[in-house]
Amino acid sequence: MTVLKRHFTVALFVIINFIAINVSAQKESFIQSLGHQNHWVDSVYDKMNLRKRIAQLFFIRANTDKGKAYADSVAKVISSQQVGGLVFFQGGPVRQADLINQYQKLVKVPLLIAMDGEWGVGMRLDSTISYPYQMTLGAIQDNTLIYKMGRHVAYDFKRLGMQINFGPDMDINNNPDNPVIGYRSFGDNKYSVAAKGIAYLKGMQDEGLLTTAKHFPGHGDTNVDSHLDLPLLPFTRERLDTLEEYPFREAIKAGISGVMVAHMDIPALDHTKDLPSTLSRPIITGVLKDSLGFKGLVVSDAMEMKAVVKYFPDGEADVKAFLAGNDVIELSENSALAIKRIRKAIRNGEISQEEFEARVKKVLAAKYWAGLNHFHEVSTTHLTEDLNRPVEKQLVQQLSDAAVTLLKGNGQALQLEPFRKTAIISIGVTQQTVFQQQLSKLYIYSDLFVVGKNSPADELKALLKTLKQYEQVYISINDTRLRPASKLDYSTDVISFITELVQHRNTVTSVFANAYTIAGLPGIEKSGALMVCYQMTDDLQRSAVQVINRQLVPTGKLSVTVNSLFKTGMRVNL
Repeated sequence: MTVLKRHFTVALFVIINFIAINVSAQKESFIQSLGHQNHWVDSVYDKMNLRKRIAQLFFIRANTDKGKAYADSVAKVISSQQVGGLVFFQGGPVRQADLINQYQKLVKVPLLIAMDGEWGVGMRLDSTISYPYQMTLGAIQDNTLIYKMGRHVAYDFKRLGMQINFGPDMDINNNPDNPVIGYRSFGDNKYSVAAKGIAYLKGMQDEGLLTTAKHFPGHGDTNVDSHLDLPLLPFTRERLDTLEEYPFREAIKAGISGVMVAHMDIPALDHTKDLPSTLSRPIITGVLKDSLGFKGLVVSDAMEMKAVVKYFPDGEADVKAFLAGNDVIELSENSALAIKRIRKAIRNGEISQEEFEARVKKVLAAKYWAGLNHFHEVSTTHLTEDLNRPVEKQLVQQLSDAAVTLLKGNGQALQLEPFRKTAIISIGVTQQTVFQQQLSKLYIYSDLFVVGKNSPADELKALLKTLKQYEQVYISINDTRLRPASKLDYSTDVISFITELVQHRNTVTSVFANAYTIAGLPGIEKSGALMVCYQMTDDLQRSAVQVINRQLVPTGKLSVTVNSLFKTGMRVNL
């Protein structure tokens, strides 16, 4: 009887999940929903005065790691202004769920809750799962894995009471010195960026999450961080049309629900001096809405960034962003002042009533599509467990396995002799790594060495002398920084040490860092075998060991061009 009951329970679970998946897949897309009149939207709009309608366009900042006084100050703004949404930043999942429940009680129209989740909710929250960075995903050849990731990310967002992900990043990173995109991009090939971005967004949207492709019309070829100043995009209209805009055009065709506009000076699209693209009507309304035919949510990048407020202080930027065509004005420096100034602009006839009404109703329609017309509190019971499901961890390992890219060598060059004296060296760390611990199990006569990113020259010289006693060497190059930049933060002595080390006739080098860092490692191509794993995670270190042990065939292809030796799409087949 117990066995029959268990079999019935399992069967029922499978049926329920099958129905849920099919209902989700059959749900009308947000873009499709905008083609119909929505009585809930009309009813809510009709009940609001002008100030509250304007407030629906504003999303303000929220954190759960800044203490009660900060949380209370956010609550005060929500209550007094009745804003349209929140953007959560750093914190913890249970604290965030509790705050969302508290904040939703303060408004008459439910808040649309957003977060930057380019690699999942772990981008902002502790105690949750982080998926690989987009540069790592760019190496994967099976985009169905990225689609699956999108579905799981959507589950996590919704489980936390959020309705919109400010992702994926669909910039083409064709400038290795880009200080703000880099590892956040799928790569420098426009077709790959488009295909992988669409796989990710479709996975999320099929699970009922609103998504936002960023940073239109393309932030990949800049050398200025728009958080700090206004970047210049000096290219021709023809280049912008055929390169930078390509992934966004394809995402629009695929039904993306939102597009975030970057803060950039783009003379080919708008000649106005020092005018960020977020404040440009020719760019937002002329190019994005009219030329590309985008009907979804247009979201400004953060309005508190220096690229904007440096040139347009005291709420002027918010008014210009509104008049340019943004539907969502994100992170205004002073939303109360901005609402007041926009109300004046409307009364002065600077925008038609028809356009204003359509924009507010679009935000309300997004809330309806996301289910906020029937708001339910977030349950915190088993929340952390729900956000750390075994199936998610398995997918992270699958993605890692699929990303490892072999740039040089063959099976024999990778799997060195197991009974020879072997040195296993991790560089850029302060303690032994997972890579070393796992690999040492395969080599009986192995010794482990750790080299810090600023190890003294005399220590490095002594170590090189010691290593001459070893017949073969495994090297891992690691970047422990949260944001793995295109150049390693190693001392020149450590870089020179690596150059000397790879001269050894039997060396295997694994790079757990941004692929661009290879260009700053002279002589690394002399390694007997060379793998790039794009970032330093336990999962990718396990994947690399499996490749070395011939248990995993590396299928990843290089997602960016590093130099003349290592170009986009490269991989060595085993």
